[in-house]
Amino acid sequence: MNLYQHFRKEEHHFLDQVLEWRESVKAWYAPKLTDFLDPREQEIVRLVIGNDREVRLSFDGGAPFVERKRALLYPEYFQPKQEEFELALFEIKYPHKFVSLEHRQVLGSLMSLGLKREKFGDILIKEERIQFITAKDVVPYIRLNFAAVGRTKISLEELTLDNIVQLEEQWLEEMITVSSLRLDAVLAQAFHVSRQKVQLLIENGLVKVNWKITEEPHFECKEGDTLSARGFGRCKIVSIDGKTRKEKWRVRIGKQK
Repeated sequence: MNLYQHFRKEEHHFLDQVLEWRESVKAWYAPKLTDFLDPREQEIVRLVIGNDREVRLSFDGGAPFVERKRALLYPEYFQPKQEEFELALFEIKYPHKFVSLEHRQVLGSLMSLGLKREKFGDILIKEERIQFITAKDVVPYIRLNFAAVGRTKISLEELTLDNIVQLEEQWLEEMITVSSLRLDAVLAQAFHVSRQKVQLLIENGLVKVNWKITEEPHFECKEGDTLSARGFGRCKIVSIDGKTRKEKWRVRIGKQK
């Protein structure tokens, strides 16, 4: 069976990487810890490892509700503990009475440090509290270089993972009808904007499918895809329920509250 036929072309490179991780565990009989993976990447790892008797699989990103998690692939004898995932939790201290900071500002400032996105887990914001999770191997670099979010001076406090802020993700479901499953058509209906507006967002790199920037308006959406457009939020395709009498697709979507 050709494993690649079950994945989109743009996912083949990551698929190769997962296969290498699996073979590494088998060859060295030792665990393999990955960087942070987005939910689609986690799903690919689950599908590839499957029910392999020689390689086991666990994920941890600091808390059950987080999106981005590290994967640990390990041989049968190994008993993983949370310490094996090498996670660090920071809380950002800033003058919250005078300044409001947003997720995109924090992420932008972290990315400006020159580290890969894969070294960071979720950014958690609840009221004035802001936390982020990172890989332990970059903690010294972050302590030394992360001193501002935009023009706002900050300080960092490292906390244990049991101090993570608790967030609840809520989705509102609705049914939309679309002329096609093209990305621009689905997003236009989901966010109630013109198709031309969506096409402009896509062309400017402001739209992501499964956490990856997609610059193709004709990209065909599938059940389970998570879509986001900067300034409009995020939605996911819960199910594709066939066509109407007028040959339009019925698509059930979930939108974050």
